[in-house]
Amino acid sequence: MTPDMILTVTVLCFVIVLFVFEWVRVDVVGILMMVLLPLLGLVTGKEAFSGLSSNAVCSIIAVIIIGAGLDKTGVMNQVASPIIKLAGKSEKRIIALIGGTVGIISGMMQNIGAAALFLPAVQRISKRLDISSSRILMPMGFCAIIGGTLTLVGASPTILLNDLMVLQGEKLEPFGLFTQTPIGFCLLATAIVYFALFGKLILPAGRGKADKGASDLLLENYKGVENILELHIPNDFHGPRTLEELAIREKFLVTVVALHQAAKKEKTFVLHSSDQLNPGDDLAVVGRRANVSQLAREMGWTLKESLEVFSESLARTNAGLAETIVSPRSELVGQTLSEVSFKELFGLNPVALLKGNKIFYSGLTRLRLEMGDTLLLQGPWARFHILKNRPQPSTLTFSTPLEGEILRPEKSKQALFWLGLALFQIIFFKVQLSVALMSGALGMIITGVLSIDEAYRAVDWMTVFLLAGLIPLGIAFEKTGTAAFIAENILTLLGDPSPILLLAVVGLLTSFFTLVISNVGATVLLVPLCMNLTLMAGGDPRMAALVVGLSASNTFVLPTHQVNALIMRPGGYRTMDYAKAGAVMTVLFLSVELTVLYFFYGI
Repeated sequence: MTPDMILTVTVLCFVIVLFVFEWVRVDVVGILMMVLLPLLGLVTGKEAFSGLSSNAVCSIIAVIIIGAGLDKTGVMNQVASPIIKLAGKSEKRIIALIGGTVGIISGMMQNIGAAALFLPAVQRISKRLDISSSRILMPMGFCAIIGGTLTLVGASPTILLNDLMVLQGEKLEPFGLFTQTPIGFCLLATAIVYFALFGKLILPAGRGKADKGASDLLLENYKGVENILELHIPNDFHGPRTLEELAIREKFLVTVVALHQAAKKEKTFVLHSSDQLNPGDDLAVVGRRANVSQLAREMGWTLKESLEVFSESLARTNAGLAETIVSPRSELVGQTLSEVSFKELFGLNPVALLKGNKIFYSGLTRLRLEMGDTLLLQGPWARFHILKNRPQPSTLTFSTPLEGEILRPEKSKQALFWLGLALFQIIFFKVQLSVALMSGALGMIITGVLSIDEAYRAVDWMTVFLLAGLIPLGIAFEKTGTAAFIAENILTLLGDPSPILLLAVVGLLTSFFTLVISNVGATVLLVPLCMNLTLMAGGDPRMAALVVGLSASNTFVLPTHQVNALIMRPGGYRTMDYAKAGAVMTVLFLSVELTVLYFFYGI
């Protein structure tokens, strides 16, 4: 080995140590590579920062903006709704449906594009069903990566195969579009079954970045408020009775925030003391679970395990909690909420009032407000935005960020048009991926689907710098000859193995290289080398090329693949989470791949 090769391997080991022990954040590791590699002379200064302008990184930025535009217009709500309807609250069914859908889409477009487009939908499903996104995003990401093996155009490595299959100056018989499809389907099914059976053991139970919002933090801070719960009033209820007559808030310190009237089939989301409850009605309440349980027992009502009637309207994507402070020049100073008709004016439910060091959970509409009083409110996010955007002087000042945002459903057709245009350019005009996707992202900004500031905020810059920093490391591996040196020596040590054993080693070698260099780089390097060695061993060189192309997607142990990097932050994953789930997936991938090749491809 040359000194440069030794130095390159040392840097790789250093990166792996940083990933495993997490002394610094992963994006800092990426930036460190951009600085360290040119200082060591392993790459040039231009090559060190080439990752920031690479096709892969620019494509990720563009596709995240496109996904944000689809989410902002409510398109992803339409994608999430049928999945929720089919899967119910079953985590296994959700994983199977999302993983299968993303995997099949990845067979026809770049897997990073499929994953990025589905990311907002998965986050919405997680919020609506109160399931941690960390339980869904990794299965989705792995299935997106594997989906690239379904067709010859599903991933960059397999797209290159036919051009690389040249042996002794002659081109070998090319693969067809669906030559590898049986292998791809078996791999995708294996991944879905793997996560369905062992997901609870291998997936982290923690919450990702998108899971814990302001509403969750407020529920932790206000001890008298734990969650939104749903109650059903049985048919033997002696009604109608008004909320004032039942004195629910005064007796149980519970706030009724929604009512479904069975007879009228109507829903009300701001309740008054004069509103009546009837047999067969359903209501949503905010308070401590113990208090709500006591209310249900004394009234003879049924406390449901989760939201059913209000599952959509009170989902975290549509409604929640916000903390507000009475500002110095507020019109509320010296008045009660009843006197200013607060509920009628803003359509929000007061849940708690903090005056000094004392929190009130009842009689809120009758208490006179003073400057600095804190109101905890519940309601639709759109109503909160109306209150927040009132002209000065403001009635209330928000002390917590608003989780929800005002959607632009009127822009949904424009969002779908720009997505379709980007895909049309990729499929029919062979426009470079980054250019086509960036044109779609730019179109969304120009037509007002997203503002430029919203587009900037949508991009996860941690993912961008992580990938941009790893690209020069891959360049160093190829430029110094380290990759070729390792591959040649490993294959030389094998001697004269059987064809299936040789293919297994080829698969392992490819899987290793795709963790440290690009899957395209690994494919370009290994296909000619492995074809020649397989031919000398008496095997089929075409199958060796196919194993390299497929195994280039076997990259689950580290967050170095674009898809793994994309979901790392939203899922709240650490490097060890990938190692834990990805190690078994790597073994399963190779086992299933080689088994199908052995029995159905005549090896």
